[in-house]
Amino acid sequence: MIKSSYVKLQATASSQLGVFQAIADIAVENGIADNADEVVKGLKDREAQSTTGFQDGFAIPHTQSTSITKPAVVIVRTETGIEWESFDNQPAFFFISLLIPEAEAGTTHLQALSALSRTLMDEEKRQQLLDATTTEQLSLLVEKSITPEEAN
Repeated sequence: MIKSSYVKLQATASSQLGVFQAIADIAVENGIADNADEVVKGLKDREAQSTTGFQDGFAIPHTQSTSITKPAVVIVRTETGIEWESFDNQPAFFFISLLIPEAEAGTTHLQALSALSRTLMDEEKRQQLLDATTTEQLSLLVEKSITPEEAN
């Protein structure tokens, strides 16, 4: 569900919309989705329901859409924090986005979202994500966190 090409470090986005656009552009460039505007709309619509801001600078924006052709995790890390209405009222700068085809909306979406949430609740794993300096390191850490234990 994740490859190093799905990760963008040092993104220049300075708003929620900018982050959503960066995620959508990565999705289209990598064949995850066929319509960037639909991905942005889905992320915006989901965020309007309730914040995906977590804590300690993390957010998990996610969406399901018919324009998404395969399930994927896209990561965007910005240089500066962006207001995200996070649980701890701090800006977010580390966005782990879950993109799911509408046909897989139930199981794939919930399992991956649950695994990502558990990872972010674990201080050591969260710090490993923050300490990662390459797209390869980050993609490997996230892959490990969303792969069921019995598969490792």
